Amino acid sequence: MSQGFTSYLDHFGFTQRPFSLTPDPEFLFWSDAVRGAFTMLQYGLSTRAPITLISGEIGAGKTILLQHFIQEIEADDSLSIALVTNTRPKTREILQWLLPELTKSDISEEAKFLRVQEFLVQEYNEGRRVLLVIDEAQNLSPEALEELRMLTNINLGKEEVLQLFLIGQPELRDHVRRPELVQFAQRVAANYHLPYMERDTVLKYIAHRLRVAGGTPGIFSKQAAELIHEQTGGIPRLINQLCDMALTYAYAQGDGMVKRSTVQAVIDDGIFFSPTPPKT
Repeated sequence: MSQGFTSYLDHFGFTQRPFSLTPDPEFLFWSDAVRGAFTMLQYGLSTRAPITLISGEIGAGKTILLQHFIQEIEADDSLSIALVTNTRPKTREILQWLLPELTKSDISEEAKFLRVQEFLVQEYNEGRRVLLVIDEAQNLSPEALEELRMLTNINLGKEEVLQLFLIGQPELRDHVRRPELVQFAQRVAANYHLPYMERDTVLKYIAHRLRVAGGTPGIFSKQAAELIHEQTGGIPRLINQLCDMALTYAYAQGDGMVKRSTVQAVIDDGIFFSPTPPKT
C-alpha cells in the first residue's frame, strides 16, 4: 500500500493531500462551532479581556484555528504577540516567555517580575499591547496559572497592558474551576468550548477538504462519509487519518470513488485505530 500513499494524488486529481495530519490554516473548515470559537477569540481581543479561554477535545481542531487567528492579527502594529506551544507541567518559565533574555539572568524572581512589568509598560507607551497566547495550556500547573493571573493585574489606570489567551484540552476548564484559582477564574472574561463534529458537519468537512485539495466532493460516497463519522466520533484528526488511508485503498484497487466498502476494508485490516467514539 505504500505506493498509493503518494500516488493517489494524480489518480484523483489532487494538487495536495486533502487529509494531512499536519494542521494547515488553508484547510480550516468553518463549522458553526469553529465560527463560535473564532468569534470568541475576536471578542476577547477587541474588548481587551484579561483572559480568554478556548477549550476543545483532543484533535478537535484547536491548533489550526489558533494558527488562522494568529495569521489574521500578526500584521497589527498595535500588538506584540508571544506564542507559546511547548508548555510543560510545573513550568516556572512564565516570565521568560515574555522576555527570553531573562533565561540568561541570575536575578531573583521578584526582579524578573519587575523587568517584565517595565517591558509591558514600555510596550504600552509605544502604542502596543502585549498578547500572550499559550497552546496546550492544560499542562500548566496551578502555580503557573496564578503567576499568569498576577501578570494580568499589571495595568495603567483602566488600561490593560497584557492579554492572555489560553488554548487547551477540556481539563484546562477543570483546572480553572479549582477553589484555589477562584481569582484566576474571575478574570476569564471570554471562554468557549469546541466540541467534536456531528454527522452532517463531518460530511461537509470531508467535502470541503476535497475541494481545497483540488478534488470534488463526489470522491467520497455519502455512505463512506457516514461510516467515517461513526468510526471517528467526529474527531477531525481521526477523520483525516481514516480518509487518507481510504483514498490509498481506493487508488490501490483502481477505484474512482471511496465507497463504504473501501472504508470498511481499512477498518477490517486494522490499519486505522479507532478508540471508543465519543458521544456527539
